[in-house]
Amino acid sequence: MQFIVPDQDPWRALESAGTDPAGFEPAAHLLLDLAQWQAARERWPAHLPVGVTLANDADLDTVGSDLARLDLVALQFPKFSDGRAYSQARLLRARYRYAGPLRATGDELVDMLPLLQRTGFDAVVLRADQSRAAAARALGFFAGHYQGDVREPWPLFARRAA
Repeated sequence: MQFIVPDQDPWRALESAGTDPAGFEPAAHLLLDLAQWQAARERWPAHLPVGVTLANDADLDTVGSDLARLDLVALQFPKFSDGRAYSQARLLRARYRYAGPLRATGDELVDMLPLLQRTGFDAVVLRADQSRAAAARALGFFAGHYQGDVREPWPLFARRAA
């Protein structure tokens, strides 16, 4: 799991342009919201890395056909108690076969890291009051899991039988 340090991150959100594609110029490492991406995707140069931030209630079918063009997908956790982005991550990895970077943003707690990893996230922007050292320790709490997940789809009994 990669821990993103916001002031060292090359990705930057485009917040002021709205959805008007004429309101901004494509540039490398822009992190667009879904409406901005939909407005700009037809004119986005293939050589420029682009990312999309999806709200946790976004319909993944609206971005499914664009996933091959995206260099980063960021999923939002508006509250730590709202787990819809876990389901989105699992669907992006399993159903849509998205293999690029998948980042968790918003209200993440150290306790969430093992499940973030199991559902397909490979990067996280920790909440400001969360310790990076404690986050790294949280990823090592469990040596293995009985159930399958995105990284290891077979449950333990099936792995042992094989």
